[in-house]
Amino acid sequence: MNKETIYSKENNNIDELAKLVNISTELLTKMMDQAESVKSKSYSPYSKFQVGCCLLTSKGTLVNGTNVENVAYGSTICAERSAIVSSVSNGESSFSLFVVTSNLENFLTPCGACRQCIVEFGPCHIILMNVNRACKLTSIDELLPSKADIAHLKQV
Repeated sequence: MNKETIYSKENNNIDELAKLVNISTELLTKMMDQAESVKSKSYSPYSKFQVGCCLLTSKGTLVNGTNVENVAYGSTICAERSAIVSSVSNGESSFSLFVVTSNLENFLTPCGACRQCIVEFGPCHIILMNVNRACKLTSIDELLPSKADIAHLKQV
């Protein structure tokens, strides 16, 4: 994976990105649209920082999540974990792709808590999308190379 490649409609390489994550361009575009749409539903009265996530389960289901803040900041839930919790609540706990977006021109990566939560459900691709719909491809293994996993518990 070339983390420096920027995929966008302007660069005319969204088809290439879809092929890299093994889905159709139409499905990728739908995921991008849904991540962007759910971002606007964010409950972020304190930070005003909106984040949206659309995940693809291994069964082909799309699940959306957005950040939900709380005045007790530790009770805030991020968009990625919101989508994961929703998916697990509906009986699906295997994911192949996340699309994460915010209102930044830079690419927002999942926070540490979200990275560890994503690890719990196996390796997957993560597409970071900025406010201009440009994308970067990464993976949970790249974002969290030294992760805690079930193998650590089996050593006890």
